[in-house]
Amino acid sequence: MIRIDPSSLDLREWIRKGDHILVAQGTAEPQTLTEKLVEQRAELGGVNTFLCAMFSGTFQPDAVDGLGLRGIGGVGTNRRLIKAGRMRVIPAHVSQIPAFIESGAIGCDVAFVQVSPPDENGRYSLGLAADYTRIAVDKARIVIVEMNQQVPQSLCDGALTEADIDVLVETDRPLLELPSAAVGDLERQIAAHVDRFIPDRATLQVGIGAIPEAIIAMLSSRKDLGIHSGMVGDSIVGLMESGVVTNAYKEIDPGVTVSGVLFGTRDKLYRFAHRNPALRLKPIPYTHGTAVLSRLSRFISVNSAVEVDLTGQVNAELAGGDYVGAVGGQVDYVRAAGQSPGGASIIAFPSAAKGGTVPRIVARLGGPVTTARADVDIIATENGAVRLRGLDLQQRVRAMIDLAAPDHREALARQAREMYGT
Repeated sequence: MIRIDPSSLDLREWIRKGDHILVAQGTAEPQTLTEKLVEQRAELGGVNTFLCAMFSGTFQPDAVDGLGLRGIGGVGTNRRLIKAGRMRVIPAHVSQIPAFIESGAIGCDVAFVQVSPPDENGRYSLGLAADYTRIAVDKARIVIVEMNQQVPQSLCDGALTEADIDVLVETDRPLLELPSAAVGDLERQIAAHVDRFIPDRATLQVGIGAIPEAIIAMLSSRKDLGIHSGMVGDSIVGLMESGVVTNAYKEIDPGVTVSGVLFGTRDKLYRFAHRNPALRLKPIPYTHGTAVLSRLSRFISVNSAVEVDLTGQVNAELAGGDYVGAVGGQVDYVRAAGQSPGGASIIAFPSAAKGGTVPRIVARLGGPVTTARADVDIIATENGAVRLRGLDLQQRVRAMIDLAAPDHREALARQAREMYGT
């Protein structure tokens, strides 16, 4: 392992023309390394870069020429890169990413990783993301690590040692933070309809955003909930500290909240995660893999949608032709919840957008089918919630019209008669 001062880092010493660089995602982005990549891109002679879900301002559409960007969708700041034609999209379930890296479908000659300072055993925690990080480290020819003094020493699978690291750059800079989304009356109305589907002792997968925050806020009366999720945010801290989440009845990892990444803030989630045995970061095959998820009973999955058609098909990727989301882990979790004894998958979203003028329950999707209607279970809007599983097409159409915004129901009913004779 070679230690290099950030000011002296010349990526040309390690990166070859045409190399594929894989960058740790989200709050785990090694910002010093990515800033150097953008700054030195012209000297590298043309490289390829994979970005999963990014939230920094590092990669701007007018400053990424020569980087050959690819990603899995329009999460975070990737949205503007795709819209500007600077990023190509790989449709993929999160559960597929490890195999894509290992096979080379997602190239990984060089891995950019962020870690914590080493513990007393010389192990560098992955800190904020254990998702595909270790898989990338094991695949890469060169591993360049940013050891940030502010990264928490979260307990994780796949922590690094000096033997795993080729180049280490030490920094002490603020971490990327994702504060909890603001919750309004609309989100609370949607959450109220979801409430009855979440029993005591359930194990939850809940993403981040205003609707998940509203759902989490209503769980204060629950007992012995568990968490097994691809991501967690600040609000999970309150549930764990109050005793709502104990993980006591999970068939696997009893007493431990499992997540792939931490998408929160320094003073709440990151501080809570530091050396906390009640929270552990795991890689994608564990957080999203069928073999693991199938061992959980009462598994409740909560996800969102851009739009849903009258038969229950879900588009979670494109709005008005623009990428605003991704396939992500939705299908992984929807299918797992559908197979779980006592489980349920919930797609929760507002019935309309842009002040009610744009319907989000539609006769025909304007984008791709992310989750098939045969997999969909519960659909919830501010107007109610219905379990579609087991309903025939005509029953589904009637139920979906009832969930739509009132101003759009007449047009939907007319379209339904033309399409389905309902």
